[in-house]
Amino acid sequence: MNSQNPTFDPQEIAKLKEEIAKSNNQFVMVDSEDNNEEYKNFRFVGMYEGKEAIFDAVIYTLRLHHASEVYELAEHKAAQKFPNFKPIRFQEDENGDLRTLNNVEEEIGLYIAEMIDELEDEDAVKVQEHVDMDSGGDDGIGLDIGLNVDEVSDEVINQFIHDFNEDCIELDTTLYSFQSDEEEEYD
Repeated sequence: MNSQNPTFDPQEIAKLKEEIAKSNNQFVMVDSEDNNEEYKNFRFVGMYEGKEAIFDAVIYTLRLHHASEVYELAEHKAAQKFPNFKPIRFQEDENGDLRTLNNVEEEIGLYIAEMIDELEDEDAVKVQEHVDMDSGGDDGIGLDIGLNVDEVSDEVINQFIHDFNEDCIELDTTLYSFQSDEEEEYD
C-alpha cells in the first residue's frame, strides 16, 4: 500500500472489491487476534459524502460493550482507592503459566471484582445500540458499531453493511444492562 490514506484511493477500493468478490460476503475480515464470537473487525466499501470509500469497522455485542464499560468504571474506582494503582497486566512465566499476582495486585483485583458485582447489581451502567464514525482513520473511515445481538456472525455483518449502504439503519434506543452470571449460564 502507498503511504497515503487509502480511504478514497480508487486503486485501493478496487483491490478491496476484488477481495470481497472472492468471498461469500460483502466484507473482508481484518486478521486480528481480537476477533471472536462477540467482536469482529472488518473492511467494506460504501459511500461517504457522495464518494466511494473504504470503511474499517469493528462490530461487537452490547453484552461485550457493557462488560467493557463496567470493567473500566470498576478500574477507575480502584484507581481512586489505591494510591499506587497500576492496571493489572497478566504475564506469563518462562513455562507459559500465568505469573502469580503480588499481594497488592491481588487486593486490587479483588476490589475490582467487588466493584463489578456492585455495578452490575445496581444496573449502574447502561448501553444502547450505536454507530460511531471516525473519518480520520488510517485504513479507511472508522466505524464503531454496538448491536444487541448474541453473536457477531457473517449474517449480522452483511445485514449491517446492507442497511448502512442503503441508509436505512434503525438502531434500538433501549438502554440495556447485563449481568456476568447470565453469560456463564450460556456455557
